[in-house]
Amino acid sequence: MIIRNIITGQLDVNCYIVTDDTDVDTLIIDPGDEPEKISATIEDHGLHPIYIVLTHAHFDHVCAIRELKDAYGALLVMHLDEQAIYEKTKTQCISWGYEQNDFPSPDRTVGEGDIISIGNTSFRIMHTPGHSPGSICLYSGNTLFTGDTLFSGSIGRTDLEGGDQERLRTSLKRIMALPVDTKIFCGHGKETTVAYEMGHNPFMMEQLHEKQ
Repeated sequence: MIIRNIITGQLDVNCYIVTDDTDVDTLIIDPGDEPEKISATIEDHGLHPIYIVLTHAHFDHVCAIRELKDAYGALLVMHLDEQAIYEKTKTQCISWGYEQNDFPSPDRTVGEGDIISIGNTSFRIMHTPGHSPGSICLYSGNTLFTGDTLFSGSIGRTDLEGGDQERLRTSLKRIMALPVDTKIFCGHGKETTVAYEMGHNPFMMEQLHEKQ
């Protein structure tokens, strides 16, 4: 698996361009903004986007969807429980000057355990609500893309509409149950591992303390 990270927008969202190392088929995760930067990476490496996957639908993760979908015909994928948040984000962004058609409807909705594949690499969807109702992680081998569910040393906020602290705590427990060498690619900030977060992230350490 080849992972290319492009930091976009005013909130420094990590947009990931993911390819199988045997193919040019590509997964775009969270194209938050600056579609020209994302497209430049795609064109420079001769990639073929198949899916645009949203780990969740807050505005800072979605604003480059239309340009990329128009350019490559990739299918837009999100969790079925995230559509209401997506519609609210669309309304919010239209008030900022975006157009209605800047936010296409999802081509596919996914749920817990569904599979998305590119080349010989498959990603299992983990439904990890808490930051938003339809937040997801994508898990493949020893790699996990967490969106805003988990950051290095922190977690996603739960005070926005649809946030739920108890559901997020449950989602963190699921991540903690993964192999400790699992590499974590977050929605903001640097990459990390399950082992590091269990030893340094106060929210994860709180979960460990409760299990004892």
